[in-house]
Amino acid sequence: MAKTDDTETEKAPKKKGGAMKWIIIIVVLLLVIGGGVGGTLYAMQAGLIGGGGGAHADSGIDLPRLVPKSQQVRGGGGEEGHGGGGGGNHNPMGKGGDKYASTYYAMEKDFTANLRDSVHFVQVGIAVSTPYDARVIDNIKTHEIAVRSAVLLALGDATEEQVFAVEGKRQLQIHLVHAINDVLKQKEGFGGVGNVYFTNFVVQ
Repeated sequence: MAKTDDTETEKAPKKKGGAMKWIIIIVVLLLVIGGGVGGTLYAMQAGLIGGGGGAHADSGIDLPRLVPKSQQVRGGGGEEGHGGGGGGNHNPMGKGGDKYASTYYAMEKDFTANLRDSVHFVQVGIAVSTPYDARVIDNIKTHEIAVRSAVLLALGDATEEQVFAVEGKRQLQIHLVHAINDVLKQKEGFGGVGNVYFTNFVVQ
């Protein structure tokens, strides 16, 4: 009887160890498969595979593409600051900087809005930049009325303290980026504006 008990006691840990080994193998396989799927999805979203269309490739939407800095036209490149032409292949001067070219577009008319809870008003000129191709600027021009409305609403939400402080103006720039991108996403399914710059800023 003592021998039988010892045999059963020895067999039990082996069964547990075998089950644990299978659980570990299954977990490792799931991690490997999940990592492969996740990596593929990330590469498709980033435009590294699948034609650069990302998640929208299947829906047939042709989204704006990032423009490498090596394709940027410097000086006399037109309103957008980059594109085709003979000057597009030379390398940018200096080290560091942005990886992608910047397209700048200054909106023609200044914006005037009352400040929140104040008798003062602000008058600003703004320009936008994008690392994407000219379609982002084209979208801004196409939907200029909606964009102007969004900018005026954002300016009207600013306070005196905000517009008189440098940090407040920086926060307002970020707020304007979000406001413009929200309009573009609603109208075109894609934002693309990276920064907003003040070309004029007056508080009265």
